[in-house]
Amino acid sequence: MTKSTSPPPLERSLKFSFWITTAMSAQQSQGIQTLLEAEKEAAKIVQQARQYRVQKLKDARSEATKEIEAYKKAKEDEFKAFEASHAGTTSSAQTVIDKETEVNLQQITDSYQQHKDDVVKKLLDRVVLVKPELHRNLKKLGS
Repeated sequence: MTKSTSPPPLERSLKFSFWITTAMSAQQSQGIQTLLEAEKEAAKIVQQARQYRVQKLKDARSEATKEIEAYKKAKEDEFKAFEASHAGTTSSAQTVIDKETEVNLQQITDSYQQHKDDVVKKLLDRVVLVKPELHRNLKKLGS
């Protein structure tokens, strides 16, 4: 009898199964490895997007702050210019009002000096000159 060098069918089927299982296991392992790498890459992309967003927010804030400061400075300059243009008007108006007040006070003083003797005389006449007569209520009772 000639001996066959091939293994029995059961042994062959076990080796084939082992080989397929090993190959499938290697493919699964490679697939898992690919998934892990893809997940790492996705995490990097997400992290970069977050950093980009944070940087954009910081840039927007600093830009807004600069715009606010520029606007504030422009309004302050505008106010100072307005104030300077109206400051002369205010001081000249104050001078005019002071002169008018002085004229009015002088008129009042002159009027007082002119009429004070007359007023004092009228007051003294009223106080000193007394006409005795009955009160109107008593006149009604007497009639």
